[in-house]
Amino acid sequence: MEDTQRSDMLGQRQVRLEKIEALKKLGVEIYPAKSYKQFHNGEILNNFEKYEGQEVCLAGRVVAWREHGQLLFGNIMDQTGTIQIMVRESELVEDLAKGYLGFDKLTLLDLADFVEVYGIIGKTKTGEISVMVKNIRLLSKALRPIPRKLENKEQIFRRRYLDLVVDRESFEMFKRKAQFWQVQRDLLRSEGFIEVEVPVMEAITGGADARPFVTHHNALNQDFFLRISTELYQKRLIGGGYEKIYTLGPNFRNEGMDDEHLPEFQDIEWYWAYANYRDNMDLVRRLFLEIANKVYGRTKFTTRGHTFDLADEWKELDYTTIIKERFDIDIFNDSDEKMLKVIEDNHIEMGGEVNRNRLIDTLWKAIRATISGPAFLVNQPKFVSPLAKSHQDNPELTERFQVIIAGSELGNGYSEINDPQDQLDRFLEQQALRESGDDEAQMLDIDFVEMLEYGMPPTSGYGQSERIFWFLEDVSGREGIFFPPMRIEVENTTKEIYKDKVKFKETVKKEEKK
Repeated sequence: MEDTQRSDMLGQRQVRLEKIEALKKLGVEIYPAKSYKQFHNGEILNNFEKYEGQEVCLAGRVVAWREHGQLLFGNIMDQTGTIQIMVRESELVEDLAKGYLGFDKLTLLDLADFVEVYGIIGKTKTGEISVMVKNIRLLSKALRPIPRKLENKEQIFRRRYLDLVVDRESFEMFKRKAQFWQVQRDLLRSEGFIEVEVPVMEAITGGADARPFVTHHNALNQDFFLRISTELYQKRLIGGGYEKIYTLGPNFRNEGMDDEHLPEFQDIEWYWAYANYRDNMDLVRRLFLEIANKVYGRTKFTTRGHTFDLADEWKELDYTTIIKERFDIDIFNDSDEKMLKVIEDNHIEMGGEVNRNRLIDTLWKAIRATISGPAFLVNQPKFVSPLAKSHQDNPELTERFQVIIAGSELGNGYSEINDPQDQLDRFLEQQALRESGDDEAQMLDIDFVEMLEYGMPPTSGYGQSERIFWFLEDVSGREGIFFPPMRIEVENTTKEIYKDKVKFKETVKKEEKK
């Protein structure tokens, strides 16, 4: 079966190569640099009355082709949709010098080719909006046919460009993703925020508990880290006088992959001078509603087995109280041994180094998995929030909030520390954890402490990633990005085609443990 399919692909490719040679002999340019396309297909389809009877030039990929004697119907697809073309032998004008193919030359075209058509907008007898073609020109010859569908997710991830062609819903989902980010940019701009850039490579990385990727800067002869957060550099800019700023771009964390986590992900993060975490909670709630209404036209969603309505009241969950109520654990006074016993008795999985912070976090995550939200988690203790300002009336708790939706944390905000001595003490606590073996603990950034000594106003920061989009779409992380990270693998057909020109390394797949 596989050999037959490979032979079919190679055979079809060879036929297309022969058609290229035939077109060259006719003097037709196979891959011209310019198209004279005037409109998107969607413009014509949505405004037929405006364009009826007009001559237009459209272009797109051929996705259907039906011959009926001296009449030919086809469909060409562009970013905005698919429009029918109708080619009548008596009306098609050939001019090979300009690349215009005559009716008898149309056999040199194939499905998946890109073409340009010039003709009059009208409707067929069946009422379908169509281009009555006078000229048709090849823009790009496809050497391989487009499959009807991709067999599995691995093929989808490796050849997303094919997935976007054969699965229109996938194409539309990623258009929604672009809108998802644009809505956030628009709201922040309307609130007076400006977009700033900060380094992707950092000599010292921080702003989150995560293991970084390490790279080497040859000119400086020094190792750098790919950023895990934009926090510390944005706060340097707040110290420099900006009051409302944000970044939108990639962060990198050298950790495992699952449905909710990828090592590279897009993140939006902002910092707001003269505001506290309560101000940001209000902005975040409005932002979620803006995304829901403008991207989806609704506020109710079902994902990961949870149903929630973003228009509902956002409840506040007290970190200390909810753990006490659910597991009878006092996170300030109970022993590590008692916590570990509760975790074991409740059959809760815990990864990483066993320390007090991770024990408490494991208890919380077991509770979080049951919460549909929308809700805010508040009053986290200082020892699990090294960058958040303490409450004035209770220094053991912090002015931090997290967005809780569908059993997960989908956003994180603080009233930021601007006391340099307090920040140094928090960094030193984290550094001690790091030196004891916790490679996700934060690094000591003394330059950041120095900046705080020059003064930073009261500030609140917040960040959220594209995980929110994955949740609203109810897809996994790998399904929700164009090109997820994968091991290099070359398709057998490609190896066969280029075996005389390219040396391919053999990839050996590890056997799965039984």
